[in-house]
Amino acid sequence: MNDEITLYEPDGTPTVYIADDDERTFYTWDGHPCAYLHEDHIYGYNGRHLRWFEDGIVWDHDGNRVGYIKDTLKSFASFKPFKAFKNFKSFKSFKEFAPFKPFKSLSDSTIPLREFVLSGK
Repeated sequence: MNDEITLYEPDGTPTVYIADDDERTFYTWDGHPCAYLHEDHIYGYNGRHLRWFEDGIVWDHDGNRVGYIKDTLKSFASFKPFKAFKNFKSFKSFKEFAPFKPFKSLSDSTIPLREFVLSGK
């Protein structure tokens, strides 16, 4: 699974990863599937539009940066923890309409990436 993508908090903490599967599923390090990628949109299994993933950055609905891949991270990346076995995925609820994309900011969001992603469970 060399194509998995690790996402980091702005402080460099690895928080979730995107699995190399047909749904491009977001997993926490403890193996919980909590969201998936549809084009550049991040949806929770509860149907909520959570954020966007563009240019190696997770953007919130206000245009702030929530998470980063290693190449876009502005700080030192911490070591990745051991990945637990992946749990079974939930059934997907109907996707809500995505809001219009906001103008992108240079600011980091005040809400942690893990909190955003887990709101999709």
